[in-house]
Amino acid sequence: MARIISIDYGGKRTGIAVTDPLQIIASALTTIDTKNFIPFLKDYFSKEEVELILIGEPKNLDDSDTHATPLVKKAIAELKKNFPHIPIETIDESYTSKMARRAMVEMGMKKKQREKKGNTDQIAAAIMLQEYLTNRY
Repeated sequence: MARIISIDYGGKRTGIAVTDPLQIIASALTTIDTKNFIPFLKDYFSKEEVELILIGEPKNLDDSDTHATPLVKKAIAELKKNFPHIPIETIDESYTSKMARRAMVEMGMKKKQREKKGNTDQIAAAIMLQEYLTNRY
């Protein structure tokens, strides 16, 4: 089986998580500068087989778009242009950053590590991916 990759896309940073090849476990992979988003994925896809891209879709509580939704839609268009052979699905990213911060505290991560925003982004991507794995069947 191929991996599934999850993306918590942001204006400055993008968190990335992936499954193992058997698609059982979601793991935080890295956080990258958003300007390096497509080059990073091209490199990653040249080394690993990926069958699905999940990208977090920001929505308000009433399901309306947030200020970040157009940014994510633009990223989806870039993904489709650069990787037309890989399906893309959106996933609700509501509260994932808050859940990621809570998870870091529960894991005993030191305050200095928790303050690194990149850690929150990649853990949020892992939470979205694990949620997808849990709910797909």
